[in-house]
Amino acid sequence: MSALSTNAARSHVRRFAARVDASTPAHRDRAIDGLRALALLAVPLGHWMLGGFRLDADGLHNASPLSTFGGLAPASWVLQMLGIFFLVGGYASVLSYRRRASTAAAWLGGRLARLGRPVLGVTAVWAVLLPALSWLGVPGDTLRTASTLVIQPLWFVGVYTVVTALTPLCVALARRTGGWAALPLAGSVAVVDFLRYGPFAEAMPSWLSVLNLLPGWLFAYQLGVAWGEGRIGKRGARLLLVGGGVLFAVLLLVFHYPASMVGVPGEARTNSHPPSLLVVALAATQSGAAILLRDRLGRLLRRPLLWAPVVVVNLSAMTVLCWHQSAMLAAAVPASLAGAGGVAVAGLTTAPETVGWLLARFAWLPVFAGLLVLIARYARRFEAPWQAGTRAANARRALAGVLAAGFAVFALGLA
Repeated sequence: MSALSTNAARSHVRRFAARVDASTPAHRDRAIDGLRALALLAVPLGHWMLGGFRLDADGLHNASPLSTFGGLAPASWVLQMLGIFFLVGGYASVLSYRRRASTAAAWLGGRLARLGRPVLGVTAVWAVLLPALSWLGVPGDTLRTASTLVIQPLWFVGVYTVVTALTPLCVALARRTGGWAALPLAGSVAVVDFLRYGPFAEAMPSWLSVLNLLPGWLFAYQLGVAWGEGRIGKRGARLLLVGGGVLFAVLLLVFHYPASMVGVPGEARTNSHPPSLLVVALAATQSGAAILLRDRLGRLLRRPLLWAPVVVVNLSAMTVLCWHQSAMLAAAVPASLAGAGGVAVAGLTTAPETVGWLLARFAWLPVFAGLLVLIARYARRFEAPWQAGTRAANARRALAGVLAAGFAVFALGLA
């Protein structure tokens, strides 16, 4: 690229950033949007770096570099930022709930529709892709692996839907007890962890861990609600940061919790599904740091070149969440077909067991990102509000629902 064209590109980027900055309302909380964008981008980066494939005669299978490189576990402490996502979600929900134009039920319906449309879109599209890929000769095991990866991030939407529905209750609790309203949630997770990992573990039913699913993620959301209500200040943030950090260290060093914040194949215990007390401790630490850094981050995002990417990411939040695994699969599935012919593609179809794989996967990250941008150009339409009132629109929604249900049945191994 010539110097002239480079300068032209930079000028175009600066003009775009200036337009975005100028169109941003003065009351917009840039720090909150920045935290949301940071947490959101950590999701694809974490999945792309901590998830790999193993190719055999039957097709692609999931594999993890953490099985070989246990020392990479601390990377998951940074890449697992769902605590920040729920914190910011609680904060934003309070502001939106406060400004609602009608009933709480109408407000909730609007929020849930925004979450549901993109999920319906990605699952319906994959319901059509599966038979097409099978017809093209993609092995069944590869299709199973792809379906698992596509549906994997969508559990978040289900949990987020439930905690969003609890917003009125969270607001009432925050107004009454402030940030302390989150403490019983952490206590509930601690009790379940004691029962499933303590001296009575062998007598406990296998489903007991499911009891951590709601309180484990509601913890950070409740903190966000209290923050939005002005009930958590600098002092509370410091308590979260220090207390969460100490608890995190104790759980790791004394109680020997698994170091990885994501599941590792072959490990008997996992922190993430459902969340353990270690996840709650990390969420508390991250939340305290986020609250303390809010003002500094807000000032930093006054710079147009830093603010514009935040706006772009937030406008495509659900698209990024729903489609980032599809972007990786858009590269991995064709590579697996080449691998079936004896051509191994480093970082894609080779097992994540060497340093070479790690370096190759780093090289693939820009490719995955580019594929996600390309997909997002078309997939973002699923975030747009549905047209109502016409038979054609109702028929399209019904068809999408049937396709999505069919994909879910296949992806969950029910068929």
